[in-house]
Amino acid sequence: MTDTIARDELAQGLLNCGYEDLNPVQRSVIDLIVTEAPSASPGLALDERSLGERLADRVASFGGSWGFIVGFSVALALWMAWNWLGKGLHLAFDPYPFIFLNLMLSMLAALQAPVIMMSQNRQSARDRKAAEYDYVVNLRAELEILRLHDKLDALRGAELMSELAAQGERIERLTGEIEALRRER
Repeated sequence: MTDTIARDELAQGLLNCGYEDLNPVQRSVIDLIVTEAPSASPGLALDERSLGERLADRVASFGGSWGFIVGFSVALALWMAWNWLGKGLHLAFDPYPFIFLNLMLSMLAALQAPVIMMSQNRQSARDRKAAEYDYVVNLRAELEILRLHDKLDALRGAELMSELAAQGERIERLTGEIEALRRER
């Protein structure tokens, strides 16, 4: 049996449509079943990120942590305390209302937000790949289970047919013995 015929029979038997009518993911699952190849991971373990992407991911992971919140809160408190208390000693470089601090915070937010968005977009793409891989594995498992059910049903059907044939032979033999007993009487 050629692979083309096997693919078409599997598609028809398991999905009730021809191989050509399947979407690309379903076709890949049928191909994996026919070739009995393991499902290949979509490269989720490989780190193919550039230096900038890795840096963006590090910034996003640190920027969304309690360490960043606590550290940044301490830095802000020190900035304000230095400028508030140093005003009389002429050590204040950003006196109240802390205009330079506001500028720095705005600049930090303007730079940090796109970096975090880049990291989230990459993570979203990785999650989509992982979800597609999970779908392929689950679909393949479901189709393999359907094939096993079909094989078990075929085996059970053959077993029942042989039991029925044996039972038919016993009935014929018993019928013959009953006829023989009636003739003897």
